[in-house]
Amino acid sequence: MDLKLTDRSALVTGASKGIGFAVAQALAAEGCHLHLIARTQADLESARDRIASRHGVRVGIHPMDLAERGRARELAAKCPDIDILVNNAGSIPRGTLEEIDEERWRAAWDLKVFGYINLTREYFRLMKQRRRGVIVNIIGNGGERLDAAYIAGGAGNAALMAFTRALGGSSGDLGVRVVGINPGPVATERLIGLMRNAAQSKFGDPERWRELEKAFPLGRAATVDEIAATAALLASDLSSYTTGTIVTIDGGMANRGSLI
Repeated sequence: MDLKLTDRSALVTGASKGIGFAVAQALAAEGCHLHLIARTQADLESARDRIASRHGVRVGIHPMDLAERGRARELAAKCPDIDILVNNAGSIPRGTLEEIDEERWRAAWDLKVFGYINLTREYFRLMKQRRRGVIVNIIGNGGERLDAAYIAGGAGNAALMAFTRALGGSSGDLGVRVVGINPGPVATERLIGLMRNAAQSKFGDPERWRELEKAFPLGRAATVDEIAATAALLASDLSSYTTGTIVTIDGGMANRGSLI
């Protein structure tokens, strides 16, 4: 399917690995030129080289920590002409209210919650001036399937869901669409690493990590490409009547009573 994204420009945060890299690849495959954001220069260079050699699009890289104040404004000044913004950077640690102290909670929210809000603020301002643009927030189903052992993440994701719906509900009148994606378990390097550790603890063998996937809906985690394909579709004009909406991709997990 041709999403008609050729020669559009996209900025993807958390783009050197995992879901962010997969989204960048999917957009590049549709002909988008890219700006990739992550903290580590070497990882960004590797991502840039892999994408550019395969898809022949322009790829700029910008190593920075979006948790730092002023970075969103700095990035928007460097890269003002963006058609598609994909907020993806940041993860929030698991833990109960007693386990996640204020410092850890604030540090996690500074990157994921306020990082998304601040970058959206800058690009929404620019997009509405042109009356054109799409903002895709990669959030997480922890904001729907609430868990006291993931309280900081669940609360952060729920806040970003409300933010996305509130802004997207009226942004279409200004020519800007704002949408979100709530992934459930996704087979990223990070998740596989965690499952390998869990398999080592449970079975004494990290290579048996796939046995732990049986607890997931459909007996597996989602692939990064499944998330990326939805992001590319939502960013395209084929979804031009979609705004203020969250698409949940978790195999039905958020609507199950129990996974046991």
